[in-house]
Amino acid sequence: MKKSLLALAALTAFSGVASAQSSVTLFGVADVNLRNVKNGSTSLRSMSQDGIASSRLGIRGVEDLGGGLRGSFWFEGAITPDNGTAGGQTWQRRSTVSLSGGFGEVRLGRDYTPTFWNHNVFDPFGTNGVGSQTNLMQEYGVASPVRASGATTIVRANNSVGYFLPSGLGGIYGQVMVAAGEGVAGNKYIGGRVGYSAGPLNVAFAIGNTEVNSTRDLNAWNLAGSWNLGFMNLMGQYHSYKVDNTSGADPKQTNLMIGAVVPMGASTFRASYGRATINSGVSGSSDQKASQFALGYQYDLSKRTAVYTNFSRVSNDTDTRFAVAGGGTATASPNNGGSPAFGGTATKKGSTGYEFGVRHTF
Repeated sequence: MKKSLLALAALTAFSGVASAQSSVTLFGVADVNLRNVKNGSTSLRSMSQDGIASSRLGIRGVEDLGGGLRGSFWFEGAITPDNGTAGGQTWQRRSTVSLSGGFGEVRLGRDYTPTFWNHNVFDPFGTNGVGSQTNLMQEYGVASPVRASGATTIVRANNSVGYFLPSGLGGIYGQVMVAAGEGVAGNKYIGGRVGYSAGPLNVAFAIGNTEVNSTRDLNAWNLAGSWNLGFMNLMGQYHSYKVDNTSGADPKQTNLMIGAVVPMGASTFRASYGRATINSGVSGSSDQKASQFALGYQYDLSKRTAVYTNFSRVSNDTDTRFAVAGGGTATASPNNGGSPAFGGTATKKGSTGYEFGVRHTF
């Protein structure tokens, strides 16, 4: 009997050590809102999602391999809580396996590109909701540079190999990525990002190239930063996207944004202003411009649950057709001809959106 108890105690102790050396975590976000988007004279009221965070379901794990070496995986897919479908559960938000240690981290799989991160980190609204500056990235029904390039690497890249610097480098951080095209147009990517974060300052620069096909590349670079004043965190971004064609014009798009996040107890206030400028690359052509102003408020009911409201207004100059996200069919013209109802060659029209929602993380 005593031997059995000793064996059981030894097995229990061994299991405790094993579980301490490896772990698997289920995590997720559910963000649902009531949203209204008006494009010109056309509006759409909807129950939507992702006002301040992307709804997702994920599973990640890490194993201690000894000697400071760790193996890990991360699978994450989008969900649509407004209708209950498991959209994106092919794990296309992120699907990676890694080895990490004192040398940094080597990461393989589908992941965010280095040139994406500054869009998200240095925007008061991130890349979510009606207030995000990503509203000024791609026009509707128009072959603007980002859309016309055919690149699929604006946010993520498949078949990638990435390396991340280790922590403890005096505030310096960075990454490089190479993604294989594997016969798929628009995914062959190489890029990197380096930044410095210490005290109130955080600044980062990123650059990347996507080989779309044998005649076209998309070259991207951006510079962004923030300064925490204690009562307010100021943010700014500048992005450049240029399509390089072996023949014909080389269109270019630049985006500029300034914004602020003001925390006050359980409340957080957000504001931003951004502008997009497009040049067709044709000699003598005029720039096309659009701007966006956004405001937001969030109240934290707990560490995991928050309620919020956001508002934004996109103003289009002649010939530009940017719109607030979430417009759905409101972005299409009444005759379904593919041109937005809020823009045109003869008029300057805008897009307005607001939303009220709740976000819960687990």
